[in-house]
Amino acid sequence: MTAGNASTTIRARPLAEVKAEIARRAGHLNPFDGIRAEDAAQISAALTSLDRDEWAREWSKFGAQYEAKADALAKSGGDAAACRELYELAFNYFRVGRYPCAGSPGQAQAYRDSLRAFRKAARYFAPPLEIVELPFGDGKLVGYLQVPPGVARPPVVMHWGGVDAWKEDRQRAHARFMKAGLAGFAIDMPGTGESPVRFNDPDAGRTFSVLIDYLLTRQDIDASRLGVWGGSFGGYWAAKLAYIEPRRLKGAVFHGSNAHYGFQEEWLRPALTERASVAIFGPIGLFEARSKAMGVSTLDEFLKVAPSLSLKQQGLLDQPSAPILGVNGKLDDQAPVEDIYLLMEHGTPKEARIYPQGGHMGRGGGIADGQIWDMIIAWLKLRLSQ
Repeated sequence: MTAGNASTTIRARPLAEVKAEIARRAGHLNPFDGIRAEDAAQISAALTSLDRDEWAREWSKFGAQYEAKADALAKSGGDAAACRELYELAFNYFRVGRYPCAGSPGQAQAYRDSLRAFRKAARYFAPPLEIVELPFGDGKLVGYLQVPPGVARPPVVMHWGGVDAWKEDRQRAHARFMKAGLAGFAIDMPGTGESPVRFNDPDAGRTFSVLIDYLLTRQDIDASRLGVWGGSFGGYWAAKLAYIEPRRLKGAVFHGSNAHYGFQEEWLRPALTERASVAIFGPIGLFEARSKAMGVSTLDEFLKVAPSLSLKQQGLLDQPSAPILGVNGKLDDQAPVEDIYLLMEHGTPKEARIYPQGGHMGRGGGIADGQIWDMIIAWLKLRLSQ
């Protein structure tokens, strides 16, 4: 693919490599961790191209099958756990169908289908999941709140993923929050999911403040003890919120993201055209998802807009901030670990955990995702207790 510059080609994995990655990851690695390996083999065999509508169609066939089974079981009054499992399977196949973003008509439909299946599954969640909707401009902000049972007014963590992992994908974190006695509030960062604004929209930061305003009205949680956790490209917003909402945050986790260096052309051009080793479609998939979040269509447009997002350029780095924990792998090829060091060199003292053999978000090098999540949640719990 050529994106805005005849001399710049964005690398895409060929179909055979994508199929090999499906086989390697099915059932245990993102984005295929929630599906069945035997189904993945059938879907992979059926794929004749990487056309995004074909991709969405083949994965969605299985999503529709599992949703229909779940509907029938629910209608007959079947076992609640079995209903939940089937609806979650349906969601995960639709989710892969829209992956990495709702960039084509077929992917957009798969996303709508994934929302429907997820919300059917959520009827069976324990503790209950509450869908929160707040007006914002001409649209609305949507979040999913879960409160641990038996805990009086627990602290709360507002959290979100990156350009390809949206609020419906955060339930594993919620399960860990519940065990830690923390409420979880999953949202879509600007430019993703149901967010009504783009990543670089002037009102993007205000969406978080509106959500914080709302959380502070709740009597069942204690949002005066609020932490935020942003992952991958979304970690940017956790760091920025630490500066623009320092009085209302007890802690912010900047997990595998960009603050300054990661928005500069010398980093972005190779990251978006050559590297992105964990992206299922290769760099082209990362570019598709990030450019859609930013509302641009070419690489040149992206490279022109991105530097304005720098927290250094915005003059924030030397200002007081809420406590920040920077987490990443030293070998990350999507977000430079140097951005964590930069945060630590300015303003309020920061904390960090760098995984020397880890890649994006610290993964790899013998470190399991669960170990990283548990470390982050322990840090948040400590900060929210102070």
